[in-house]
Amino acid sequence: MRISLTNLEFFGFHGLYEAEQKIGNGFMVDVIIDFTPTVSIIDQLDQTIDYVQVYNSVKAIMEVPTLLLETIVGKIADKVLLDHPIANKVRVTITKQKLPIPFFVGNTSVSVEKTR
Repeated sequence: MRISLTNLEFFGFHGLYEAEQKIGNGFMVDVIIDFTPTVSIIDQLDQTIDYVQVYNSVKAIMEVPTLLLETIVGKIADKVLLDHPIANKVRVTITKQKLPIPFFVGNTSVSVEKTR
């Protein structure tokens, strides 16, 4: 089974460059969690992954200014696996909305996939 939280929007002060740390930037976060339920029919929240808890964990991590997106995706993936023992695999992608590069059009993303 899979639970996905996609296009989560955050504003943060992540980055190596001074402008990123002062002005901030928009970020999109995707978290995809594969898990094995312990029952055949899920009818209770404690039998699945609580996406509200996942969102709150992502939000807390995104609120801490961090130099590298690689650090953030790793922390989010580790937190999901720690908090949810039925999770088998998690993939986290963070997309930075604007780069501090003159005339750059587009965005950049960092992803990690971790398996239990």
